[in-house]
Amino acid sequence: MFNVLVEAPRSEPRKIRCLHNECGIGRGDDNLVVLQGWSIAKRHALIRALDEGVFIESTGGRVPVRVNGTTVRDRSGPISSTDVVEIGDYRIRIVSDAGHRAERATPAPPAVAPPPPEPANEPVVMSDSTEIATTADAPPDIVIWRERVHAALVKLMDLRRLDVRSLSDADLREKTSEMIEAVLDKEFSDLPKAISRRMLAKQVLDEAIGLGPLENLIDDNSVTEIMVNAHDQIYIERAGRIEKSPVYFTNDRAVLSAIERIVAPLGRRIDESSPMVDARLKDGSRVNAIIPPIALRGPSISIRKFAKKKLDGRDLLGYGSLDENMLAFLETAVRERKNIVVTGGTGSGKTTLLNILSNFIPDRDRIVTIEDAAELKLVQPNLVALEARPPNLEGKGQVTIRDLVKNALRMRPDRIVVGECRGGETLDMLQAMNTGHEGSLTTAHANSPRDAISRVEVMVLMAGMELPMAVVREQIASAVDMIVHQRRFPCGSRKVTHITEVTGIESGTIQLQDIFMFRVRNHHGADGRVVGEFQATGAIPEFMEELADRGVKIDLSIFRKPEEEL
Repeated sequence: MFNVLVEAPRSEPRKIRCLHNECGIGRGDDNLVVLQGWSIAKRHALIRALDEGVFIESTGGRVPVRVNGTTVRDRSGPISSTDVVEIGDYRIRIVSDAGHRAERATPAPPAVAPPPPEPANEPVVMSDSTEIATTADAPPDIVIWRERVHAALVKLMDLRRLDVRSLSDADLREKTSEMIEAVLDKEFSDLPKAISRRMLAKQVLDEAIGLGPLENLIDDNSVTEIMVNAHDQIYIERAGRIEKSPVYFTNDRAVLSAIERIVAPLGRRIDESSPMVDARLKDGSRVNAIIPPIALRGPSISIRKFAKKKLDGRDLLGYGSLDENMLAFLETAVRERKNIVVTGGTGSGKTTLLNILSNFIPDRDRIVTIEDAAELKLVQPNLVALEARPPNLEGKGQVTIRDLVKNALRMRPDRIVVGECRGGETLDMLQAMNTGHEGSLTTAHANSPRDAISRVEVMVLMAGMELPMAVVREQIASAVDMIVHQRRFPCGSRKVTHITEVTGIESGTIQLQDIFMFRVRNHHGADGRVVGEFQATGAIPEFMEELADRGVKIDLSIFRKPEEEL
């Protein structure tokens, strides 16, 4: 038996325990040491433990196997713990149990009896019953045991001919748990003491019928984004900052299985002919997945989580995303049917803000929401939610956002809410705003309100209508009343930096007027977070006079500049 230490340039070192006299190295899943890369063969090398020591054999591949810089033609060894095996970008060290004990033992003179055997590695039991192994050797890798138990579980399911499709989620989880316990009792009763049986059983269950190591991350309310770059490299966003997660999948096949469990209930597919997919979880979290051959390092998953608790305007105040005057103004603008475009960069919180603004719509209005993957959670009773659909295996049956926007006009909506405009549907959205569907809302990617206008112009041209730019700008100026821009700062905080009114068009240029702004005083405050103030610019929106004529009570003091209050 021996340990294999694997180092790669872009990942944390791994220690893998081999409990047999040999183990394979390569790209294939049947190897104990799985390496990634097009130059790695399915079985690239073989490690053998013989009486003379541990040897490594080269079994073929595009890149040679080197030991301390010397290419291995057939076999090399015995390998010591100081030798470095190189396969492509990977550096591998092999430590045999016998070699490890010899390094730790004190040499004895020939005439003296051999030293007594080392004491047994008794675990130290803490007050919370957590076991900590005291051995100098690293504990066996739980991922290896997870893979073996999972393989035994699949065999047992095949033997019992279990029809998983006929079971509910609860029944499937219960039966799978029972079989995992049976497998552990029968085949893995000699688990190392460093391995928690309960933790191993849960990990196997999650990977067999759930999303594997992502289950705990999804349940963790402090995690807002999950990014799987490779099966052994998972990053998360917590409190606006990105960090590496200690958990990882067993192999690429486990990642692909998790993706299929996400997309299958939604009627979507992912395979080599359609290697990208947008989907959602049961809680509404947005999922994007991409697999080889497009993803070179293996299947990749991006999950944008949404708070389980329905957020409202008071939550924005608590997070410091805006102030009370801005919130009061936005609530009035939505209630009084002003067309609003929420803009910002990726991850700035556009969808969350759109969801909060949408819930300001009165219950009497009929609303139609249109999204690529359903994320909005509106509470109004008169609501129709539509979701786009990708093409089927024959390339037919696709329903685009633009198709849904056109169809929504025939559904007698008072307001249309589009999750995001990113193409030709922008023209249809502007036409809807101009034809009796005031108070409609949407989002768009942009870095500022002025950039948002330019981006909307480009997206209208993507409709293929070949409209003159003057006509496009007139459509935008008459349709859009306000732009609400949100930004994610490097510290992770998200703030509404601009509430801007579209006042019209002059000399062929769309005119904008900032109503509220966030002015930055210091990008690095005492706690590392951005410091600044939300301020009114002193400009009063032009539609305030119209609202006053309709009898809407408006507190104009919220538009007063700070110096005017002194």
